[in-house]
Amino acid sequence: MDKKNALRAGALAAGTTLMMLLMSSPALALDRDAGDDPGSGLSVIQTLGLFVALPIGLFLLIAGLVIVTDKSRKQPKQG
Repeated sequence: MDKKNALRAGALAAGTTLMMLLMSSPALALDRDAGDDPGSGLSVIQTLGLFVALPIGLFLLIAGLVIVTDKSRKQPKQG
């Protein structure tokens, strides 16, 4: 019975994904809009810094702040 439900769920997920892909329109990025003024592109280093290093750094900063300010792990007083 579990195999049947898993197969049904997989088929539903695959069908939904396929329909979303088929019904979505292309971005048409090659057609310029009136008043469109794109800037210069990013270099590889800038792209990696912006989309890889910056999110990892922010995650580590937030995780570090949570760990440092966690009050539930205080040691009980002895004596």
